Amino acid sequence: VQLQAFGGGLVQPGGSLRLSCAASGSIFSINAMRWYRQAPGKQREFVASITSGGSTDYADSVKGRFTISRDNAENTVYLQMDSLKAEDTAVYYCNAGVRYNSGGPYYVSWGQGTQVTVSS
Repeated sequence: VQLQAFGGGLVQPGGSLRLSCAASGSIFSINAMRWYRQAPGKQREFVASITSGGSTDYADSVKGRFTISRDNAENTVYLQMDSLKAEDTAVYYCNAGVRYNSGGPYYVSWGQGTQVTVSS
């Protein structure tokens, strides 16, 4: 399976960006889809997750500003980022728990990352 993340870029503080991440390949089902981020010199950290049923979870640092959503038919997860701050600058990665056949285990697959820079 391949996960392709899109939508990063340069934005001013207070601005918005929408990231997307599409999973492709021989996929039977996907359970949770998640976004992580890694700033320079820091460890990768959890940003948000969404289950196949639509339940969401967010890091405290992004609650109220970021919204995660997904399109199950398109195996795509989105991250709407509003009121962006300089400290949101990072490479954003998506991952997904992918099952390749009925009854098989879920494997976690990662996308390649997309750079988000918040600067004036």
